[in-house]
Amino acid sequence: MPDVYQNMLDSELRKAFDVWSSYLGARTGEDPHVRARLRATLRSAREAAAEGDPASARTLVAEMYDDAGAAGLPWAPVPPRPCEVDRQTRDYAKDELRRVLPLRLREDLDTVAILLSVTCRRLRTTSGLDAATRQDILYISARAGMALDLAHPTAARRELERLKTIARRCGAEP
Repeated sequence: MPDVYQNMLDSELRKAFDVWSSYLGARTGEDPHVRARLRATLRSAREAAAEGDPASARTLVAEMYDDAGAAGLPWAPVPPRPCEVDRQTRDYAKDELRRVLPLRLREDLDTVAILLSVTCRRLRTTSGLDAATRQDILYISARAGMALDLAHPTAARRELERLKTIARRCGAEP
């Protein structure tokens, strides 16, 4: 079985490389010296990733955001928020995972994802939930999402069952 977590980390870097490549390929009229420095840093980050040093590549990408911010480049990418990074990384990783995960596992993960979506939607529309229950729902949903991201259907089903228990308790099950 492929290392799904490593795939997610690689996808995060590929996304950052693509964002910076697109920006640096555009003609924005910004300071050419800063843009040349950013191009060199991007090249170094790609080389570090290719040589199996993703930690250095991530550090260089972070430096690019800092350098662009310090230079006041108005069109430069801004560091994405953690939830944006996760969403974009999932989008990049799903294509690769489709190629490397067995069909049966993909179908199992898709089934859990659909059931999770339906259960969460029902819980969101349930009136009269207290703050602690809503917090539990968000927490368990996030855990289930992480399990799906890591291609771990057993853990995702366990979290789905926890949500279903809350739904039954709150009268949100059909």
